[in-house]
Amino acid sequence: MHFIGHVQGVGFRYNTQRLADDLPITGFVRNLADGRVEVVAEGATTDLDSFCAKIEHAMSGHIQKVQIDRGLATGEFSSFQIRF
Repeated sequence: MHFIGHVQGVGFRYNTQRLADDLPITGFVRNLADGRVEVVAEGATTDLDSFCAKIEHAMSGHIQKVQIDRGLATGEFSSFQIRF
């Protein structure tokens, strides 16, 4: 997922990690050089849908657009982390 808008410097990554900790979600969140925030997440489809909705609700004042690319899970993550 890519979140576009005023999404850096507003606690987006920390809020995203907190929301992921409440669900069986693994992956990471990081800022991109172009101003977007990237979220790579793995989990059950219903959990991922809930996760995305919770991010959009929590950060609604900062998000202008969300791009979602769904792919096959790799199983490479054991937790959800903030990457720098």
